[in-house]
Amino acid sequence: MKRVLIIEDEKDLAELLAFNLEKEGYAATCVHDGKLGLERASTDLPDLILLDLMLPGLLGTEICKALRKEKQTAQIPIIMITAKGDEIDRVVGFEVGADDYIVKPFSMREVSLRVKAVMRRFENEADIQTPALFSIGNIVIDKQRHTVLSAGGEVDLTSTEFKLLLFLAEKKECVQSREQLLQNVWGYNNSGDTRTVDTHVTRLRGKLGAPGDIIKTVRGFGYKIEE
Repeated sequence: MKRVLIIEDEKDLAELLAFNLEKEGYAATCVHDGKLGLERASTDLPDLILLDLMLPGLLGTEICKALRKEKQTAQIPIIMITAKGDEIDRVVGFEVGADDYIVKPFSMREVSLRVKAVMRRFENEADIQTPALFSIGNIVIDKQRHTVLSAGGEVDLTSTEFKLLLFLAEKKECVQSREQLLQNVWGYNNSGDTRTVDTHVTRLRGKLGAPGDIIKTVRGFGYKIEE
């Protein structure tokens, strides 16, 4: 049974999320304070975290950054839940390491689908048929260690950024639409929000530096890696 940690200060909402996730077969735990949520995540090591942005004690962004810095929690999938829906808020969420972003108000069906998609993406990651260590341009990807070197220096990527780079590298020279990337990297079966793809590609290029220029934009369609 997959374990979901819900860090949400609105107790009624947290309990509703837990109730619906338990109906889907997950074991759900609720925490209503930021500091306690970080402690629980670090000790329990859940399979996924639903994380509110505005929390007492410690903001969701600070929790996310703290979890990404620790080896044992760095790869836990995190879905941010917040009332803030502006693009800048989504960008900030992805910058600190969130894997997905849901804006209030939302339906429980949407939450369930996104949780399943993120879970499936992380479960399938080990099945990608790629050499353990390979290079493309001045970028070296180590699948087993889940690390990336760009121009000789190690790059700190989120799980989603790593998966995105790996997928594009596997499909080198082949254009991937935003919808294809959403389906294969995020696990969505519908079009979803294609701005999510653009935000992640921009962040990925920035982290890779000059070697990131091999990620080309195909205007009006999507992206490809081209050496």
